[in-house]
Amino acid sequence: MKLVIQIPCLNEAKTLSLVLHDIPKKIAGIDTIEILIIDDGSTDDTIKVARQLGINHFVRHTRNMGLGQSFHDGVLKALEMGADIVVNTDGDNQYPSGEIGNLIQPIIEGRADIVVANRQTDRIAHFSPFKKILQKLGSRIVNIAAGTDIPDAASGFRAYSREAIIKLNTITRFSYCMETIIQAGNKQLAITSIPITTNPKTRESRLFKSTREHVFQSAMAIIRAYTMYRPYAVFLSLGGTLLALGLIPFIRYVWFMIDSRPGSHLQSLVLGAILLIGAFLAFVLGVLADLTRTNRILAEDQLELAKRSYLKNQ
Repeated sequence: MKLVIQIPCLNEAKTLSLVLHDIPKKIAGIDTIEILIIDDGSTDDTIKVARQLGINHFVRHTRNMGLGQSFHDGVLKALEMGADIVVNTDGDNQYPSGEIGNLIQPIIEGRADIVVANRQTDRIAHFSPFKKILQKLGSRIVNIAAGTDIPDAASGFRAYSREAIIKLNTITRFSYCMETIIQAGNKQLAITSIPITTNPKTRESRLFKSTREHVFQSAMAIIRAYTMYRPYAVFLSLGGTLLALGLIPFIRYVWFMIDSRPGSHLQSLVLGAILLIGAFLAFVLGVLADLTRTNRILAEDQLELAKRSYLKNQ
């Protein structure tokens, strides 16, 4: 069984050696361990340092393309390398590389397709109380959308089985964390979690410029992924809400009609009509979106077959 540990890097020359130092050389149940560096447009000596440390496998972007794209390109390369398990960790040494053996154990034992490390964010000293609340809220929303129970959905320290990688298709280029959990949950892949303790902070996050941007981008990723897999829930809820709101001004208008004041409050009639038209459009969009979902599932099945065929011929 081959394990590929992929490390997305953007100017990580100062910390890469720390990440690599603690990676286990041997793990029970694993025959081969290989390391893959995804260079996302680094302008420092990240590649030079990696080569000096004995790394031979690289994916290189000539410009910064984002964490989501780095993950996407990395796992495809890992599959080409013959990976049975892929572990993703960060180049800033946030995650304890020494825990990789524990991280992949549920996959080796056949109990999980994906394992997400739980950073236990309540214990992270440099996380503000507001950020801790956001992390919990974000994880809860993702779990509702995916039907899972992962305490730290934003954690990037993860292990994936080969089957999971073949079945997942990332679209979001900002960050893959939320999207892959929602996809995996809706594809009935087995997901579990193990607790870890993170290393001391080495630098500020480069994934987002502010908490506001992080919240916005994460929310968009969750909404997009949830709508892709459960469009009927989204549009039926929207249509039902508009329908209920639209009936209120109609009832108000009818009340005044019964009260012998015909012609009064025509604005209620207009508002009700607008809301009911919106409800109708939402229901129609729900039908169209569900048909699109069906077509996407068929397309994903074809893509999965194409991946298997391509990898078989490698």
